[in-house]
Amino acid sequence: MTPETLSSWQIWAVLSAVFAALTAIFAKVGVEDINSDLATFIRTVVVLISFAMILFATGQFTNPGPISQKSWIFLVLSGLGTGASWLCYFRALKLGPATLVAPIDKLSVVLGGRCLAWSFSASGPSLNGWLGIALITAGAVLIAFKR
Repeated sequence: MTPETLSSWQIWAVLSAVFAALTAIFAKVGVEDINSDLATFIRTVVVLISFAMILFATGQFTNPGPISQKSWIFLVLSGLGTGASWLCYFRALKLGPATLVAPIDKLSVVLGGRCLAWSFSASGPSLNGWLGIALITAGAVLIAFKR
């Protein structure tokens, strides 16, 4: 791999999808015998420790630099959103099959990736963007309501 490859957002996006898929599988098995909120807490602690180790190992914890008030506000809001999402996701996994929960969860691509982003910018999705939104939504609905 070249340095250019490692900085390609597409590679990181694919890796994100792979790890998200593994997360669904591992979480479904892990939440079977315990309370879903406790499972979410354990997962959160593991994520926190993992990132602390990465920051310490790479020297990024020593001098993070100034963080603006706007960054703090939106990072706190993002953290609260993540926590709420994880609580709901683990509860859904506890109650339903991962094969149905995960595709519905991926509607976040539609909600966050396009529609919410559209509300924060002047330009909306292109025709191809709207087609992608429709296809992702239709796929999630088809999977969730399969008979």
